[in-house]
Amino acid sequence: MGERVERVDEQDEVLGVVDRGEAIRRGWLHRVATIVCRDGEGRILVHRRPGHAARFPGHLNWMLGGAVDVAESYKDAAARELAEELGVLARPRFVLKFLCAGAISPYWLGLHEVVVTGPVRPDPAEIARYDWVTEAELAELVGLQTFVPDAREAFDRYRRAAVIR
Repeated sequence: MGERVERVDEQDEVLGVVDRGEAIRRGWLHRVATIVCRDGEGRILVHRRPGHAARFPGHLNWMLGGAVDVAESYKDAAARELAEELGVLARPRFVLKFLCAGAISPYWLGLHEVVVTGPVRPDPAEIARYDWVTEAELAELVGLQTFVPDAREAFDRYRRAAVIR
């Protein structure tokens, strides 16, 4: 059996524990935690996914993250993913949660934000390249064909939440 996640309903209430691959294949809702990283100047980290990634290889993304483990909170999952993918130990701040249509399968997306003040150590299995961009530059990048589709939806919601001015 692969990665275990909690299958949830339209209200984000737990229905049971399932294999994440099966949840994706069957379109069952589960939870994903994401993190938006800003530097001390307010710029946002944008990264290119590795060419060998199973989902959206070579695409751009402005969020880090992954599936929420069984009995794990969105916030704990965000902190874990931040450490795993960027080598940063911090407690991201919760920003918003929404039911994401998903390009592959629907899921609940919990979006968090953190200010990164120290060095980063990107995991090459997750991040091929990265750069810090301004909000205006990010708004342009989001429109590119090579931007992860789900990240586009999250950007629109993040913007509407008045986090990006």
